[in-house]
Amino acid sequence: MAKQQAIMAGGCFWCTEAVMNDVIGVEEVESGYIGGDVADPTYKQVCSGDTGHAEAVRVTFDPDRIALADLYDVFMGTHDPSQLNRQGNDVGTQYRSAIFPLDDAQRSEAEAAIERWNAEHDQDAVTTIEGPAEWYPAEDYHQEYWTGEGQRNPYCQAVIPPKLMKLRKSFQKYLKEDA
Repeated sequence: MAKQQAIMAGGCFWCTEAVMNDVIGVEEVESGYIGGDVADPTYKQVCSGDTGHAEAVRVTFDPDRIALADLYDVFMGTHDPSQLNRQGNDVGTQYRSAIFPLDDAQRSEAEAAIERWNAEHDQDAVTTIEGPAEWYPAEDYHQEYWTGEGQRNPYCQAVIPPKLMKLRKSFQKYLKEDA
C-alpha cells in the first residue's frame, strides 16, 4: 500500500514529533503550522496566538505497518486531549488538541479515535477535527528538534520524557525496535 500522511496537533510540536518518531511504520515527521488565517506564518507569529494556527506534525507512515486508527490512538494516548487550548504550561489555541484529516476516511477514523478515548476515560476529549487547512512547514531548526537541540533544552527535558514513557508503557507493540 502507498505511504499515507496524517496531521495532528497535540500541544508543542517538538513533543508530538518526538513521540511519533518512535512509532513503527512512521517514516517521516515534519513539524509545522495549520488551521490559521495567516499565510506562511513564522514561529514567533504562531506563538503569539494571533494567527489561529496550531503547532502540529505531519506524519508520513506506512499503513501496512501501522493502521491510521492505531496511529490516532497513540496520538490521543500520549498527550492530554481533555485540556482545552493547552498542554501543561503551554497555553493558547496554538497548543490545542486537534486532528486535521486529509479526506473523509481520515475524518471517520479521527471521530472513532476520539470516541474510543472518551469511552476509556472519566472526562471527554476536547480534541477538535478541523480542516481542510493549509499546511506550513515550521522553520528548519524545529525539525527533529528532540534528537538535536531538544536534548539540551530544559523545557524539552521536563516535558518530552514523560510522553515517551506513556508511549513505552501503553503502546509498546507500536514501538520501533531502536526506540
